[in-house]
Amino acid sequence: MQCTDFVATLFHGREDPARVTVAFTMALAALGKGHSATLILMVDAVHLGRPRATEGMDIGQPFDPVSVQLAKYLELGGRIALCGACMVHNGLTAADMDPRFEVIAGPDVIDLLMGASGSLQIN
Repeated sequence: MQCTDFVATLFHGREDPARVTVAFTMALAALGKGHSATLILMVDAVHLGRPRATEGMDIGQPFDPVSVQLAKYLELGGRIALCGACMVHNGLTAADMDPRFEVIAGPDVIDLLMGASGSLQIN
């Protein structure tokens, strides 16, 4: 996976919609400032890699629902990476995931983080 200016790692899924919302909000903000961005879904967050997994996640104003943020993020060129080992640990396969997202391995996570100008870890 090609490095981007901004990388956010997210460890939480539907059980913590506030953290998910903040991760997408910050990744969108990076794109809005002209930076390239990758959001890495790790640990329980890999469940968000399933099609339509963000539907219904809405913590209210001033934040947009996560599904709206995801659509904007992808439209603006943001990338989603899924931790392959985390998927296996959670009983998921690449076939379960949204095909727009890329499955990566641990060394790829390191490359993305080391190659970024800035990062945010939400764990």
